[in-house]
Amino acid sequence: MEPYIRRVIDTELDALLPQLPAVALEGPRGVGKTATAERRVRTVFRLDTPDHRALAGADPTVLLAHPGGVLLDEWQHVPAVWDAVRRAVDDGAGPGSYLLAGSAVPQNLPTHSGAGRIPTLRMRPLALSERGLTTPTVSLGELIQGRRPAIQGTTTIRLADYVEEILASGLPGIRRFTGRARRLQLDSYLARLVDRDFEEQGHPVRRPALLQRWIAAYAAASATTATFEAIRAAATSGDGVTPTRPSVLAYRAVLERLWILDPVPGWRPSRNHLGRLTESPKHHLADPALAARLVGVDEQALLGTAPQPTSVRDGTLLGQLFESLVTLSVRVYAQAAEATVRHLRTYNGRHEVDLIVETGAHRVLAVETKLSGTVNDDDVQHLRWLQNELGDELLDAVVVTTGSHAYRRPDGVAVVPAALLGP
Repeated sequence: MEPYIRRVIDTELDALLPQLPAVALEGPRGVGKTATAERRVRTVFRLDTPDHRALAGADPTVLLAHPGGVLLDEWQHVPAVWDAVRRAVDDGAGPGSYLLAGSAVPQNLPTHSGAGRIPTLRMRPLALSERGLTTPTVSLGELIQGRRPAIQGTTTIRLADYVEEILASGLPGIRRFTGRARRLQLDSYLARLVDRDFEEQGHPVRRPALLQRWIAAYAAASATTATFEAIRAAATSGDGVTPTRPSVLAYRAVLERLWILDPVPGWRPSRNHLGRLTESPKHHLADPALAARLVGVDEQALLGTAPQPTSVRDGTLLGQLFESLVTLSVRVYAQAAEATVRHLRTYNGRHEVDLIVETGAHRVLAVETKLSGTVNDDDVQHLRWLQNELGDELLDAVVVTTGSHAYRRPDGVAVVPAALLGP
C-alpha cells in the first residue's frame, strides 16, 4: 500500500474531533476523504457497497452503535444516516463519535441540515505543500496575521516541475501513475462523470457529446470570468449544435453537487468603498489536471513546443492552469486558517486581483499569480492600487511565481515561489 500522505485537513481534524461529536468531509470522488477519515475511527461502513447500503436502509441507527468512532463513507447513498447521526448528537454522542464522508450532495436531501450538529469541512486535491516537492518557508497563516513577516527561502522547483504537477493531478490515486496509465486514469475519471455520476444524481445524459464539449469549454475558461454564454457558445459542435440553456443549467448544478466545479466567487467587501465590483465567479475545476486533460494539452503544448487549442480564454493556457494550481493550494491553506477566498475585479476590468483571502475580521490578504520567475512594477500595480484603497485593512500582498527565491520587495509586496507557500 502507498504510505499515507498527511494532509493540511488532518491538522484541522486534530483540533476539532476532541470537541465535536460529528464532522462531515465533503469533496470530489478520489480526493482522499476515506483514507483520511478511516485513520481516526474503529469502524467503517462503506455505503456505496450493497451490503452496507442495505443495512443502513433497514435501520441506520444500527451503524452508529459502535465505540471508538464510526465512519459512514459515501453517506449520500443513504441520506437517512445523516438524520440518524444528527439525532445521536442531540442525544449526547461523545467527541469524535462520527465521521461522514461524501462525494456528492445527495439527490434527496436529509430532512435536517445538520446545522449546529454536523459541521462540514471541504476536502480538496493535494495542495502543493502536501505533494512532497520541498519544505515551504512562507506560511499563509502568518501572512494573514498582518505582521508582515520576513520572506525568505530558495527552491529548485522550476517551470517544468509546475507543469508536471498540473498534469500529475492532486488526486492521490491518480498521481502515482505516469504517462499513458495516468492519462487513462484521468479519462476514466471523466468518463464516469458522464456515464454514471450524472445518472446517480437523477440526470441521465441523453447526449453525452454535448456534455463533454461543455465541460471541455468550461475547462478552457479556467481562471477567467468568461460568461456562461461564451462558454456555451464555445461548446458548439462542428455541425452547429449548441447545448441549450436549460441543459447547461443542469450540467452546472450536477457538477457542483459532485464538487467538480470549484469556482471562486467575486469579493464583496463589508464596506463598499471600492466602487462597483463584479460578482461573476472565476472558473476553476476541482483539479487542474482534469482541466488539462479535458482541453487536450500535454507537457509539450503547455511549454509552447506544440500548438495549443483555441478556447474562450485570455492569455496562455499554462498561465491559467498555474493560477488554478495556486488557487487550489491557497484555498486549502485558507480553510485551515479559518479564512475565505474570493477574487476581485472591477466592472470595467481596470483592476483585478487573482485571490482575496479574507479573515473573520474582514481584513484581507491579496494574492496575484505570475507565470514567471521575476516580478516588476507592472506586475504589482493592482496590489498597490488595492493598498491605497484599503489602507490597514490590507494585511499583506503577495505575488506567487515560478521563480527560485522568496523575498519582500522595497514596496512591501512579498514575492513567493508557489512551492515555498504553505499553510
